[in-house]
Amino acid sequence: MFRTIVLFIIGWAVAASVSGQDMSTDSLMDAGNDSVQIGSHTEFSSKRSETNVTKGEGDSAYMKNDYAAAIQIYETLLQQGEAAELYYNLGNSYYKSNNIAKAILNYERALLLSPGNADVRANLEIARAKTVDKVTPIPDIFFVAWIKALVNRLGVDTWAKLGITFFLLFLISCALFFFSKQVGMKKTGFIAGIFFLVFTICCNLSASYQKDKLLNRTGAIVLSPSVTVRSTPSESGTSLFILHEGHKVEIKDDTMRDWKEIQLEDGKVGWLPASAIEII
Repeated sequence: MFRTIVLFIIGWAVAASVSGQDMSTDSLMDAGNDSVQIGSHTEFSSKRSETNVTKGEGDSAYMKNDYAAAIQIYETLLQQGEAAELYYNLGNSYYKSNNIAKAILNYERALLLSPGNADVRANLEIARAKTVDKVTPIPDIFFVAWIKALVNRLGVDTWAKLGITFFLLFLISCALFFFSKQVGMKKTGFIAGIFFLVFTICCNLSASYQKDKLLNRTGAIVLSPSVTVRSTPSESGTSLFILHEGHKVEIKDDTMRDWKEIQLEDGKVGWLPASAIEII
């Protein structure tokens, strides 16, 4: 009976992990010709808006190369609530319309909701390759980069489900330790309990990290064709460098309405007009 319960819970955890990464999209690109394709699977159950548009109509418009209509439909649906697949398809539509900055913006938003989706990451890299600015980021220490990559494999919901699963396994291990009459089973319960407790803590920390990224968004994309970054939040400030559309920045100071202090991947900082960027 004990083994049956454990196997059931482990199976549920695996299913949760897989479902957390499924965005119901097909393979989206042929890197050789820079093409992107719309996700044809329509498992997303979008609500009807006031204009009665549906995701299927957006997909249909995209397949007919009517990208302007597809963009309008996807943006209308996103007003009702965020969905990774809608941001992904909207990014594809903007890419096909040669609006690279908006494509990058929506791919980034899709990644916030579905960080482990390889298709979105691949399309994002294709779009980034078309931007003007090429900045070499400051590399993380190898174990920090490894941890970030691991945490970004799954979204907040999946990490939370795994945390609950490992906590239940921890409780079962405790029961095995306290109530088993065999010394070998007590040792097994004790060791397993330690491992499951560690996994529970790690999963909850990962879920907290992903939730913080969703709620406190500091990333932004430059939408202006070009913008001068200055030393102070004023047009009279010293010109430091110029950024072009599509570049991603991190907002360091968000206290002013008209100006934002930003930081680049290589550590450079400066101020630019708030109207030149849009929060991811």
